[in-house]
This record gives sequence, C-alpha cells and structure tokens, in this order.
Amino acid sequence: MQLTIITGASSGIGAELAAQAAQAGHTVATVSRRPGPGEHLAADLSDPAAWTAVSEWVDQLVDSQTWDRIVFIHNAGTLNPAGFAGEVDGDAYVQNVLLNSASTQVLGDRFITIAERAGVPAQFQVISSGAGKQPFLGWSSYCAGKAAGDMWVKAAGLERAERDSAVTVVSVGPGVVDTGMQASIRSQSEESFPLVAQFQAMESQLASPSDVAAKLLHLASLNAGDPLGAGRLQNGTVTEVSQF
Repeated sequence: MQLTIITGASSGIGAELAAQAAQAGHTVATVSRRPGPGEHLAADLSDPAAWTAVSEWVDQLVDSQTWDRIVFIHNAGTLNPAGFAGEVDGDAYVQNVLLNSASTQVLGDRFITIAERAGVPAQFQVISSGAGKQPFLGWSSYCAGKAAGDMWVKAAGLERAERDSAVTVVSVGPGVVDTGMQASIRSQSEESFPLVAQFQAMESQLASPSDVAAKLLHLASLNAGDPLGAGRLQNGTVTEVSQF
C-alpha cells in the first residue's frame, strides 16, 4: 500500500493529484487551509507553527501501518501579493516567502527524517515553476521562493545520493496549467504584473490539470536510477513535465 500526501489539494493540480492517487489505490492524505479529500489536515503553511503540526501528523500516518511506499507532493504555493517589491502589503509578502520558500525546506527536511526511519522507498516531490528560473516583474517573492525550492532539492538530493538512501528528492515544473492560479494571473492589473497580456493570450493553450497530474504521479512512482524520459532519474533532479 502506498501513502500519498499532498499539500494544496483543495483545488487545481493538487485536487486532481488526490483524485488520481485515490483511483490508483493509494491511501491519500491532504493538507490545505480549505477542506480537502482523503485523510485531511487543515493547516496554513504560511504559518511556521503549522509546520510542526503537519510533521507530527505525517509521522503518525507513517507509523499507523506498514507501507510499501511513501510519497509527499508539496504542491501548495501562492502568488499573493502580486506587485513590485517595496510596493505591496508587507505582511502578505512575509507569508509568501514563508510558504513558497521556507515551508518547502522545513517540511522536506522533516519528511526525510520520517521516511528514513520508516525504511521504505519514498519520494519528496516539489512542484516548481518556470518563475524559479527567470525573473518576472511583479513576482519577486514567488520567483525567489521557487528558485529556493529548486536549489534545496538539488542539495538535499545530492545528500540522499551520498547516503545511498531510498528517499528520492525531486522538483518538477508543471508548465502553464488551467488552474485558479492562472485565472488569478490573468485578472491582475498591468501595473502590478506588466506581463498580464502575455498570460491572457495563452489561455487557449493551457494544459489540463488531469494530464499534468498523471505525469506528476508517474514521476512520484519512480526511485533514483529508474528510467525517466531519455535518461534516468537522479536524486536531486529539477525537471519539467514536458521532459517526460
């Protein structure tokens, strides 16, 4: 039996991941502020106090039975507040940094500890973004958070490889997907997000959450060394769904 834990699973890619994981026979556990599917924990991951609660909850789930595989997909993220640094709400900016950057590292660190103790194949998968690889006007904290997540995956993955670990750490960009976040992007003002017209023009080309979730779950089924695309999955891989 596989335990699949998903953050940000109340809508969009996260909700589709949860639905498809359940259909595949996984035990699904979800974390979000709003009600979510499966075994659910209500938590705001922009609040550092929630990280300990989530980690303890995951620890209890892992200890509740013997699993064949454990997967944690960290999908939660936010664009709010969109706008130039120094010109947006300061409290919202702090919450963005805590959720998009710090929660990834802290929850990843604690998941590795839990998974190593369980002694079964496991994967910590971070949902990334092209915004972590190039700057966008109006998204300074979001871009920095996604870049931080990618670098954490690269470093933590190298560490797991050095330990010859059964825990695989990966980051994957889903591409431009038809989700509520994309709708929010298209509704922004040109002043806060000067590239809004470019994203509005892409509306007819958006990938479906269902197709993207299927690829993410395929990646989640792999261990370091398994075939992926034209090569093999390496611990600490940062990739895109378009590559496999």
